[in-house]
Amino acid sequence: MAFIAGIHPVREALRAGQSLDRVHIVKGAAGPRLQEIIELCRAAKLPVRFDTREALDRLVKGLPHQGVVAVPSTQVAHTLESVLNKPGLLVVLDGVEDPHNLGAIVRTAHAAGATAVVIPERRAVGLTETVAKAAAGALALLPVVKVNNINRALETLKQHGFWIYGVDERGKQNYSDTEFTNPAAIVLGGEGRGLHEQTRHHCDFLIRIPMAGQIASLNVSVAAGVVLFDWRRRNP
Repeated sequence: MAFIAGIHPVREALRAGQSLDRVHIVKGAAGPRLQEIIELCRAAKLPVRFDTREALDRLVKGLPHQGVVAVPSTQVAHTLESVLNKPGLLVVLDGVEDPHNLGAIVRTAHAAGATAVVIPERRAVGLTETVAKAAAGALALLPVVKVNNINRALETLKQHGFWIYGVDERGKQNYSDTEFTNPAAIVLGGEGRGLHEQTRHHCDFLIRIPMAGQIASLNVSVAAGVVLFDWRRRNP
């Protein structure tokens, strides 16, 4: 279960109306931010449990929690079909394995105005507690769609009018020179190896981020921020 840990992530989940079972707060904790969380729980008629810090540590298995942990209800399963008819931008991840990177990308995608993030069921990180923490509340606001096969998902997107833009250091076109269509899907590869070869062949365009130094590529979450906010600049 992907617990939501930390004051800001829990507050954002409550504000967004995310379906939660209960909220745990460390006994004796006080302050205006915690009081706001308690009041939001009361307004939502959500149970609040006051536990020892050790109990919260065990609940989230050592994940930093600032004395606040929310337990989600059974997560709503978002399907690819549920986001196909939404105009705008989808972010597709081809095997991101680091939970901090996935959480950061979800947060960035929401901030840039994307409609959903698409991830594979296997050979990639799932929606863990660390992902939820790194997303800082964005998991409550942005659908994350799990698919069995990324390449089949890209074909489905094409059939529904999406143009596919793969971010790849071997791309011929700079991202800043690219005219993004609407709807669009931007595909980012996993750490170290980038896009799989089959995934590259399913992209309509391969775009690159020009590098001034000797390092060939950026961290995937940083690359996501560069390209997604360039898309945002063109689609305010």
